[in-house]
Amino acid sequence: MKYPAILSRFAPVSCAALALVACAGTGKELPTANYSSTAIAPSEQYTIGPLDEITIHVWRNPELSADKVRVRPDGRLTIPLVQDIPAVGKTATELQEYIAGELAKYIEQPIVSVIVNTPEGNFTQQVRIIGATGQPASLPFRANMTVLDAMIAVGGLNEFAAGNRAKLIRLDRKSGSQVEYRLRLSDLIRKGDASANVLLVPGDTIIIPESRF
Repeated sequence: MKYPAILSRFAPVSCAALALVACAGTGKELPTANYSSTAIAPSEQYTIGPLDEITIHVWRNPELSADKVRVRPDGRLTIPLVQDIPAVGKTATELQEYIAGELAKYIEQPIVSVIVNTPEGNFTQQVRIIGATGQPASLPFRANMTVLDAMIAVGGLNEFAAGNRAKLIRLDRKSGSQVEYRLRLSDLIRKGDASANVLLVPGDTIIIPESRF
C-alpha cells in the first residue's frame, strides 16, 4: 500500500492550509473608510460624561457662572444656587436648558450657555481596545474616527497579536443586539493595506487575540 506515503506528502500542505485559515478572522466585514470630502461630517451629538470639564456661563450674572467645572464621578455637578445637577447623558443644549430652568426660580429669564472644554465621554461614547495591543485603553470617540486612529492611540499591535483575527463588537441600536465584524489589523498596520481601515462609531469595542502559533 502506497497511500500512507502519498498522504504524508500532503500532510505539511494541509497543516499549512489550516494555519492560514486559523490566522484569518471570520464574520462580517465593514466597508472601507472613505476619505473623500463628502464623507467628512459631524458625528451624533455629544453627551456629557463623568470627569468632563465644562464651563457654564449665565448671561449678565457672572456670579452665577462657573468656569472649568469638573463633572463628578457620580455624574453630577454644582454651581452657585444649584447643587447636584444631573449632567451625565445630557447634551450641552439639554444641560443649559436644565440649568436655566433651575435658575428661573431665583432670577428672571436666565440665559445659560454650556461649553465642554475637556471631553472624556461617557461609556456609550468611548471606543475600547483590548487584547494584544501596545496599551489597551478606552478612548473618547471623535467624529470620523477610524480603526487606524484608534490603533495609533494605543501603540499598535504587540508582537504576539493575531491582527487579522481581531473583531469589532458593535451595538445594533435598532435591534438592541451586538454584532461582530471581522477586522484585518495586520493587513492595515503591518502591510499598509488602506482597504482594511474602517470607520468607528461610539461604543465600539475592538478585541485583538494573540497568535496560536
